Amino acid sequence: MKFYSTKDRSVSVSLKEAVINNLPAGGGLYLPEEIPRIQPGQLESLASLSFPEHSFEILHTLLTNSLPRKILEAICYKAFSFDVPLVRLATNLYTLELFHGPSLAFKDFGVRFMAELLTYYHDGRDLTVLTATSGDTGGAVAAAFYARKGFDVFILYPSGKVSALQELQIASLGGNVRAIEVDGTFDDCQRLVKSALVDQKILARRTFCSANSINVARLLPQICYYFWAVTKLPAKTSPIFSVPSGNFGNVTACLLAKQMGLPVKTVVAATNVNDIVPRYLRSGNYEVQQFKSTLANAMDIADPSNFIRIQALYQDSLEKLQSELQAFAFSDEETKAAIAFLYRQYRYSSEPHAAIGYLGLKLLLQQDPNSIGVFLGTAHPLKFKDIVEPILATQLAEPAEVSKFKDAKKRSIKISAQPADLATILTA
Repeated sequence: MKFYSTKDRSVSVSLKEAVINNLPAGGGLYLPEEIPRIQPGQLESLASLSFPEHSFEILHTLLTNSLPRKILEAICYKAFSFDVPLVRLATNLYTLELFHGPSLAFKDFGVRFMAELLTYYHDGRDLTVLTATSGDTGGAVAAAFYARKGFDVFILYPSGKVSALQELQIASLGGNVRAIEVDGTFDDCQRLVKSALVDQKILARRTFCSANSINVARLLPQICYYFWAVTKLPAKTSPIFSVPSGNFGNVTACLLAKQMGLPVKTVVAATNVNDIVPRYLRSGNYEVQQFKSTLANAMDIADPSNFIRIQALYQDSLEKLQSELQAFAFSDEETKAAIAFLYRQYRYSSEPHAAIGYLGLKLLLQQDPNSIGVFLGTAHPLKFKDIVEPILATQLAEPAEVSKFKDAKKRSIKISAQPADLATILTA
């Protein structure tokens, strides 16, 4: 399997080059040159497999001979060593819980896969992992790379715009993981990462790899759990998938899975009031507006990086994209009401991102009540304890992954949103 640039289709690189180099030289992001199909008979055979076995089969089909079979199999077993339950709430309503990994967020799938892949590719040189986070990516990166030999990790996050638990997951480990607290927004953090990756003075000192979803290694394993969900639904089901969407990597994976043969009726991107994509699908104008802070902080992104991948998948045709993707935006008040409803109606504890996913699904199921719908649970409710517990008027159960942060202390380096500040740290 080779990978091309969304800006230049003539670019053709190996998986190793795409993963280690992060970004094509001329800009854009990497995508697979070919998208192989999963056949219906093959999909049926996946139903009896464990999630690591299932993921290996999907990724082996996608990547063909990019990795030795035994290496890819070992990576899948190491990366996906946690449960992926599909929870039935009603006859036609399900949620896919993606938050049972070490950092209690769906980012564990992509980041842990990427960490194992980079470890396999590691040639003895120190590699600097640089990433920006709006909340959950940072904790996943810290957990996956902490104490991993040969890797220095720098995680940029917006000061005051992540939850208390998210911040401790990013900024309490120390060692080879350094937390950079930026006076700005996630978009500022992402801009700083991009500037560092092309700064020649920094590049003379460090070999970089980004752990953000701009890296194709983050994207590929997310395809697997959409196929997994379908194999757990009643036979021959083509569900509606509603995906909480901020930087649009997760919904890109769903659309890739659809092109691989995933039986899906409709794909919904559900956003908070940072609604650039819903507006674009309505008007055809991609207009970046002022960033807005919301309860769903991991989706507080004004200009999602991965949307150029989605446009490339549909040949920059708005009409084609409109036929494959629907997108809706929801306010904080609607989000809080959805969290309360899910608990009152189904005794199900949710959090802002999953609640927005539910709201997007609800709109489609109201139009087509005979369909089956799945919304993605992308983070454990306890990561948003201060929001969720007052709404539910109850105390959330605490998983073991949280207890180790009870006495943790934050250790961060505060900087402005100026590239020079980050450059000073990276060249020290």
